Amino acid sequence: MPTPSHSQPIPTTWFSRCATAVAPDLLGCWLVRRFPNGLIARGLIVETEAYTPNDPAMHAYRRRTARNSVMFGPAGITYVYLIYGMYHCLNVVTDQDGTPSAVLIRALQLDPIPTWIDLKRDKPHRIAAGPGKLCRALQIDLNHTAQPLVPERGLWLEHRTPQFQMDLERGAIAFTQTTRIGLTQGVELPWRWYLPDCNAVSKK
Repeated sequence: MPTPSHSQPIPTTWFSRCATAVAPDLLGCWLVRRFPNGLIARGLIVETEAYTPNDPAMHAYRRRTARNSVMFGPAGITYVYLIYGMYHCLNVVTDQDGTPSAVLIRALQLDPIPTWIDLKRDKPHRIAAGPGKLCRALQIDLNHTAQPLVPERGLWLEHRTPQFQMDLERGAIAFTQTTRIGLTQGVELPWRWYLPDCNAVSKK
């Protein structure tokens, strides 16, 4: 799928819905990163997971803490956290202000692959095939948490291209919905969505 010549940034109000509605709607959208030197990287979102208030796997399920407090804020804000002491994960806060809810962006298809990425580490289509991998590829870390996803901040989301939407509506593209990965709680909830024909998906 070609990189769009232009797509409209997604307004933060678009995320003011339940995570289970936002997660599949993010498939086919674009995550865009502008670096301080002006270089831009784009990735097609090919896999997402939803986390809602009554979900035992959601970070704010038990109580509000300094780490998860951003999830209680307005929609369209980033929530970045560190797992295993080495991998960052990028989420977008959803739902209404005060309702902890988020969508984890699990995998991207980078298009084109930025020239500065070391392709010796992974196959080209697997560079961003997982939440930790995509954050490493786009150099996203804890400095990017609690920020609105807007071009002014250098990290934002763009709508699907008209061609992608057209293919989706006529059935040429279909999504797979299944259970989430790597959890010990809420494992039965079918709140992961991905593009089945894409090699950049973390796990099928």
